[in-house]
Order: sequence, then structure tokens, then C-alpha cells
Amino acid sequence: MDLGLDVSERNGYAVLAVSGEVDVATVPRLREQLHGLVAQGSNKIIVTRDGVDFLDSTGLGVLVGALKRVRSNDGDLFLVCTQPRIRKVFEVTGLTKVFSLFDSVDDAVAS
Repeated sequence: MDLGLDVSERNGYAVLAVSGEVDVATVPRLREQLHGLVAQGSNKIIVTRDGVDFLDSTGLGVLVGALKRVRSNDGDLFLVCTQPRIRKVFEVTGLTKVFSLFDSVDDAVAS
């Protein structure tokens, strides 16, 4: 399955909707998209992953790297995920202590 990336704007946040499989073959596109948002001046980013079917460790690494990049620009990166199996990946790896996870874009914007 291919990787889908769709960028929109919501109340000053860049919202990146990710769908498909996030793995070693597709993470370069995800990394490029996230780096591009930061380079364009977006320092408040919300990544939605409700359309993600699979997420491996390379995908986690890209998100951690993007979080560091955004925070170094005085911003933040929030994650939206309601899928229990994808959310569990963040719980098992301890990344729920690093990322702010939300159930919806509205919840992330309101935080």
C-alpha cells in the first residue's frame, strides 16, 4: 500500500493527514513532508494517523525527529490517533510520555 499525505490548515496549525503504510519504504516521503512544513515556518503541526494501516520503527523515528526539529523552533507536534493498535505502539514504546496524543484535531487545537 502507498503512503497518503494531505496537508491542510486549522486555526494556525498545519494538519498533516497520513494514510496507508508508514514503513522503511515510505518514511522518506513522510520525513520530507514534515521537514518541508518546518522549513516553510510551520512550528505548530498536528499529524493525524487514523488512516494508517501499519507503522514500524522507522516511522516512529521520523516522528521523533520531527518533534525535535519543531521544538527547536519553539513549536510543538501533536498526534491524533483513535486506532487502538496504532496507539498501542506509542504506549508500548513509552512515546506517550514524549508526544501529546489526542482523539481529534479539534482536541489538539484546543490544547
